[in-house]
Amino acid sequence: MSTQPDNRYVDTTPYDPDAALQELERKDLDAPNWVLIWRKFKTHKLGLTSGVFLLVCYLLLPVIGFIAPYGPNERDSEHIYSPPQSINLFHEGSLRAPFIYPMTSEADLETFQWVFKPDLENPQSLRYFCEGATYKIAGLIPSNTHLFCAPEGATLFIWGSDRLGRDVFSRILYGAQLSLTVGLIGITVSFILGIFFGSLAGYFGGKLDWMINRMIEILRSLPELPLWLALSAAVPSNWSPVAVFFVISIILGILDWPGLARSVRAKFLSLREEEYVRAAEMMGASSERVIRKHLLPNFMSHLIASAALSIPAMILGETALSFLGLGLRAPAVSWGVMLNDAQNLASIEIYPWTAIPMLPIIVVVLAFNFLGDGLRDSLDPYQQ
Repeated sequence: MSTQPDNRYVDTTPYDPDAALQELERKDLDAPNWVLIWRKFKTHKLGLTSGVFLLVCYLLLPVIGFIAPYGPNERDSEHIYSPPQSINLFHEGSLRAPFIYPMTSEADLETFQWVFKPDLENPQSLRYFCEGATYKIAGLIPSNTHLFCAPEGATLFIWGSDRLGRDVFSRILYGAQLSLTVGLIGITVSFILGIFFGSLAGYFGGKLDWMINRMIEILRSLPELPLWLALSAAVPSNWSPVAVFFVISIILGILDWPGLARSVRAKFLSLREEEYVRAAEMMGASSERVIRKHLLPNFMSHLIASAALSIPAMILGETALSFLGLGLRAPAVSWGVMLNDAQNLASIEIYPWTAIPMLPIIVVVLAFNFLGDGLRDSLDPYQQ
């Protein structure tokens, strides 16, 4: 391109009468499917932002202990229901390293409660890469090094402390390890069962289809919440938190597969009559190969979008069960277990920071919903 004196742009490339006028469009049509999906997904700003946020959250799960300043059950009996402390950069108008004002406690003889006040005359800088509570990186490598810690002789409760003097911020970080993982395990169980039974019913049909449909109808006719409560209450109370966690994940997955199985069945009923499926069968391909190589890939886009939209339902299910005291139990730490301590409205009115665990639940569920919407719009790149 060249610029003319009158600011017009002129293409200096020699004219080629044989050039394809639709070259750009043809190139787009010949691009791999994942390239078209990525191009479309990048235009969905909410979905892209949510995907990056969730990716960062899951990548940080193995090193949560390094980020959290305290252990999940580390107690400070002298700072029960301590209010949130702010991390500051300016003291008396001058810039300095990140610091906090230590909390001093006084007894209120009228309300018979401890009143915490910051000592504004004694700023103390945070410590970095310091030693603290022991944790395991990715559940395997023991360590006691933390990214930042409270100054010597002071506390660091960014989001306050609970009724036992435990740091709410650290417990929310540790709770993410269980609350975010339960969705992945539950959706894995749900997808294995849903794809297996749905593909059998849709591809083979006949009596097998009739039996699987009746089983799906029976499961979907049962009231979901009472069934959750009954199955969760059947878990022995003397089981370890890890065993209870896996049982709850499997229960959530088992109760979620009928809807996916019906979707897979309906799609397979239409796809099994396609010419490429008939051609594969005539060439001697086994039923397992036809399902795995020809049918499922054509249905994968719907499965991916369904997974992104089903994970938040799993997270909310675990939160509801733990909130009611029938899911994960102490000393396990999840967002639902933390909300179980915030059932008393009077306590929330006096100590509102005990309800902060609601915020990560809301943010994560919204992020999954936005990601699912973006994937659902992008997995069909030819719709526009």
